[in-house]
Amino acid sequence: MELDDGFDDDEPTGQWLPPDDRLWRHPSEVAAFPWPDATRRTREPRAWTTAVLAAAISSLLTTGLIAASGGFRNKTTVVRSTESVALPVAQRSASAGNNQIVDIAERIRPAIVQLDVDTADSKGSGSGVMIRSDGEILTNNHVVQDARSITVIMADGKEYTARVVGADADTDIAVVKIDGPQFATAPLGSADGLKVGYVAIAVGSPLGLAGGPSVSVGVISALGRQVDSRSGPSLLDMIQTDAPIAPGSSGGALLDSSGAVVGVTTAIAVSDVGAEGLGFATPIDIARDVADQLINTGKVVHVWLGVEGEDVTSQTAGDLGVDAGALVRKIRTGSPASQSGIAVRDVITSIDGKAIRSMAALVVALRLRHPGDTATLGIVHDGKTKTVKVTLAERP
Repeated sequence: MELDDGFDDDEPTGQWLPPDDRLWRHPSEVAAFPWPDATRRTREPRAWTTAVLAAAISSLLTTGLIAASGGFRNKTTVVRSTESVALPVAQRSASAGNNQIVDIAERIRPAIVQLDVDTADSKGSGSGVMIRSDGEILTNNHVVQDARSITVIMADGKEYTARVVGADADTDIAVVKIDGPQFATAPLGSADGLKVGYVAIAVGSPLGLAGGPSVSVGVISALGRQVDSRSGPSLLDMIQTDAPIAPGSSGGALLDSSGAVVGVTTAIAVSDVGAEGLGFATPIDIARDVADQLINTGKVVHVWLGVEGEDVTSQTAGDLGVDAGALVRKIRTGSPASQSGIAVRDVITSIDGKAIRSMAALVVALRLRHPGDTATLGIVHDGKTKTVKVTLAERP
């Protein structure tokens, strides 16, 4: 018995209606009748290198182009809304989990904004998170970089002119400010304590579309990722999630299951065949510290230890007498490290009691400290363990 595939091979008996008067498109018409553009073209992503690395190890874990999710200057194709044909469907029931997501989305919605950015050669859009009721908005540096003007669009459609308070390329974090009444703010949590498998909720303004922020749900799929860029500093200790993060969502919020912001959505992973379903967010602990400095002083001061080094590997672990850590290869003259007695071939294994298993982990730990802070470093040298105290300085 032959099976009917459900399609009629015969030609229609009359002429089809014009494409704009139909609810469907023949495949041959897709190129001839492009869909209308999005309301706003999203900015071109940063050119990230093809490596995603775990901060705890030095070997390559994932390949593919890593693109900042700030968007694209080229035209974005969006299917327009049309009246749909009603089909019989099973009755839906709202589970407790769905209700929780709905409640979180409703609470966070007023604090997520869209940023329309004009530069000398392009127009683009990104997202932002209202962190202070007087109008300070957390976003990504690459969203507002080289901006000549910034318009903030609230979830209710109100528009405000914004100015850049400050930006930090090292962490890809920026703060912009608008003036107006008291604004709703997002609750800021902490990325400390996150575990792989926890619920992750991404909220942003993808593709610069009108109508308020979009919400997508996934899980925390990895922690401590390092994202390397061809055009700027590596982004360290990134949170990886499979919650879809679309172009234009850079600067948006990554939430935990309580609705608290645990990260700032920053980058997406794509390959030659398209998106890989991986997104990356800057931990809110780092973003909040940078934002506080920008708001208070207009700049970010990074601390300086004064060492250069590499990860302990399986090949070097035996000789060094330790299975993981940050191996010191060079010490800068006059640096805090040189003054504290740290030596070449020392392995830094902890800072203030927190384990350090890689150079990236050391950098991240230092970024949460300030010039003048005193830190206690755990050191292993030729299998012998000791501790040293070091007073951190401002990076020259």
